Amino acid sequence: MKAWRFYGFNDMRLDEVPLPRCQAGHVLAQILCVQPSVTEVQLARGIRTLAYEHIKRRLETEAPVQLFGHEFCARIVDVGEGVSRFKTGDRVAARAKLPCGACPLCLSERSHLCRKGPIIGFQLPGCFAEFAVVPEIALVKLDDKISDNEAACLQSLSDSVAAVETAAIQMGDSVAIFGQGCMGLECLQVARTAGAGRLITVDVREEACRISKELGADVALNATDCDPVAAILELTDGNGADVVFECAGGSPKQGLSGTKSLMQAVGAVRSGGKIIGVSWFGEPLEVDVDLLRERSLRYLFPDISTLAHLEHTVRLVSSGRIRLKPVITHVLNGIESVSQAFEITGNKAKYKAINPAQVVLCQPTDPTQ
Repeated sequence: MKAWRFYGFNDMRLDEVPLPRCQAGHVLAQILCVQPSVTEVQLARGIRTLAYEHIKRRLETEAPVQLFGHEFCARIVDVGEGVSRFKTGDRVAARAKLPCGACPLCLSERSHLCRKGPIIGFQLPGCFAEFAVVPEIALVKLDDKISDNEAACLQSLSDSVAAVETAAIQMGDSVAIFGQGCMGLECLQVARTAGAGRLITVDVREEACRISKELGADVALNATDCDPVAAILELTDGNGADVVFECAGGSPKQGLSGTKSLMQAVGAVRSGGKIIGVSWFGEPLEVDVDLLRERSLRYLFPDISTLAHLEHTVRLVSSGRIRLKPVITHVLNGIESVSQAFEITGNKAKYKAINPAQVVLCQPTDPTQ
């Protein structure tokens, strides 16, 4: 089969590799649609972010190695011994982070807290390939109402569901969201389903603000035209938002805000309010802890997304409560296009992309998809 492998940072090549063999507790799946995450694009370029040292070590010791590709839709073509939840022909999506099954947390039925298990595309082979072997415990069956393109977004959406759950939004809470990329727009929609009151979003791109309004923002602030902190304070009678999601931070090399949006989130949240840290920064941050302490702020990080979160995303999308189609702005065809998808995803502003660029590897049989 064909698969993209990495020989080093900024060196990805389309190779012919052996078809992987199915194994017990796993399925062999044909990849239908796949997209690179922003984190994967940064790592492919050697930009420090989540798991940088792990990827660097694998490239130094194992290259060429089949990395990345944890956001995908696939069709099962074979099932291994012991697989009971799926059959050949089922369409599936996956969660990325899996429990190890052997640590004290896993053995005490708290595997949703495990951080020792593998991640698809990081420790396990990724899905920028024609076929992949995936653990059954990672998968969820898709509703026929969900297209292959939408299904490739579900892993990211499950992380956003976990972020909103961590926020514990109370009915009518004012919510501000810095960053209206795919996860910011997902947090916007999930927060609305969770009972949020006024929803205020912030971005620096007009196309992102436009889609934000389309998907339910009461106010979409373009930070190039205003002081977003002052605007949020004015919209909340000087108090600040009850909950602020920070989804814009990260390496400026990737077009992200550095730490600026986090500092703005601190200024925009009410005293006693909550900041939900969705971004990955790739390096230590300097934070004024005394300011957070004096204002009784909660700086919280999302729980790991579980199979239950992923199953909930299927219900949210199939019921129409969450809309993913408006954010899918760039769809490419053929496995040869994967490197172009990395280019577009790494330069969203240049290409006016919202969601990561998707690659369709196998055309859907249903003409409505």
